[in-house]
Amino acid sequence: MALRTILTGDDPALRKNSREVTDYNKRLHELLDDMHETLDDANGLGLAAPQVGVLRRAVLIVDIDNESEPPVETTIELINPEIFAKSGVQEGTEGCLSIPGLYGTVARPEIVKVRANDRNGNSFELVCKGLTARAVCHEIDHLNGVIFTTLTEQTYTEEELDKMREEEKKPHTK
Repeated sequence: MALRTILTGDDPALRKNSREVTDYNKRLHELLDDMHETLDDANGLGLAAPQVGVLRRAVLIVDIDNESEPPVETTIELINPEIFAKSGVQEGTEGCLSIPGLYGTVARPEIVKVRANDRNGNSFELVCKGLTARAVCHEIDHLNGVIFTTLTEQTYTEEELDKMREEEKKPHTK
């Protein structure tokens, strides 16, 4: 396994459509293993192959089961993922490993149903809710050359975001 460089900013590869994975071979397994190491090192919730310069339809999503004590994290590999159903709406703040230091509010489905393949080409379906659904949508957008900053009305720096959160915590007086 090896750490890969995460592309940032205006790198043209981040705006391109990814190609379908057709070979479930050693190269794909190495890519996925490297993506796991890169995602762990970056402490992110998701990573798409285009973010490491590979225009293939492969993503990793960290799923956090908060109902377990302590919470349990698992990383889901999705090859050629496709959302085939969605419901509800959630608005929330998003950031991105490829756009460090910027955040924005993005509306996403509350629940998504995804069809994908595993690293060996076996197909499966998955129902994702809440933060995991948000991450799935965000990473699939990367496969289509879409960056979250194009989906938000305004971006914020970390300092601006911290200030907004502090303001929300203050008691409101008349």
